[in-house]
Amino acid sequence: MLVFNKIISLFLIILIGVYGTRKNIINEEVNRGLRRILLEITLPLLVINSFTFDFSEGMSRNVLSSFIYSIVFMAIGGIISYILLIPMKSEKRKILHFANVFSNCGFIGFPIINSLYGAEGVVYTSIFNMVFTIVLWTYGIMIFSDKISRENIKKVLVNPAIIAVYVGIPMMIVNIKLPSAILDTTKIVGDMTAPISMIIVGSILSKVNIKDAFKEISVYYGSLIKLVLIPLILIGIKVVLKDNSNIINTIIIIQAMPAAAMTSILAADFNKEKEYSAIVVFITTLLSIVTIPIIARIIS
Repeated sequence: MLVFNKIISLFLIILIGVYGTRKNIINEEVNRGLRRILLEITLPLLVINSFTFDFSEGMSRNVLSSFIYSIVFMAIGGIISYILLIPMKSEKRKILHFANVFSNCGFIGFPIINSLYGAEGVVYTSIFNMVFTIVLWTYGIMIFSDKISRENIKKVLVNPAIIAVYVGIPMMIVNIKLPSAILDTTKIVGDMTAPISMIIVGSILSKVNIKDAFKEISVYYGSLIKLVLIPLILIGIKVVLKDNSNIINTIIIIQAMPAAAMTSILAADFNKEKEYSAIVVFITTLLSIVTIPIIARIIS
C-alpha cells in the first residue's frame, strides 16, 4: 500500500503538470524556469539535507559498505543496461540507458526504505543518494553529451548539486550539526524537488499522445531491464556473497525503483527525445506498482 500510495501521488502531481500546461499556466518559459529552480536551488539543498544524519564511529563500517555497494551496484546496472541496449541505434537508447542507471531514489525510495528498515535504512539510502548525485553529474551528463569537452567537465565540477556534495561530505564526516532554522530550510526547500520534477514531467507529457505512448515497445523493453533484470541479477550477487544485511537489501531495492525524473529534465535541457523520456518515466513508474513489492518479497 505504501508503494501504491506513493506512486499514485506521483501520478497526481504529473496530472497537475499536464493541467497547468494545457491551461497555458506553464508555458515553455515557465518550464525552463522550473528546471533552473530544481537544478540550482531545490536539488542542491536536498543533497545537503541528505548528509544531515548522525555519523557515529560504530556506523562507520556500515556506511563504508553502503558506499561501496552503491558504487559497485550502479556500475553493474550500467554495464547490464549498456549490453542489453546495444541493438538499439537511435537517440532513444541514451534515454533508456540513463533511466536504467538512475532510479527515483528520493520521492519513492526514502519512504519505502524507511518503512522496511527504519532510520538505519534511511542512512544507507542517503549514502546511495550521495553516490547517485556524483555519478549523475559526471557519467549521467556524458550519456547526454555528444562529446566530452573541457567546458563540459568544468560545468559538472562547479554544478550546484556537486558543490552541495562538496559541502555535505565534510559535514557528514566531521558530524557538523546545522542550526535548526537552516536545517528546516534545507529540508522544506529540498523536499520541493520531487513535486517540481513531476510537474515538469507532466508538462512534457501534455504534448504527448498517451495512446501512442503505450505503443512504444522499446519502453517496455527498457522497463524490463530496469525493473526486473537488473534487480534480479543484483539479488543473485547477494546470494553468491551470502550477505543478507540491511545494507545490501536497501541498495538493491533502491536500484529497483522506477526511472528518475531527472531523465526528462536532462533530456529537455539537452534537447534529446524529451517527450520519449517523459513516457519512460511515466511507464516505469506505473509498472513499479507491481515490480517493487515482488522484488522486496524476493529479498525478504
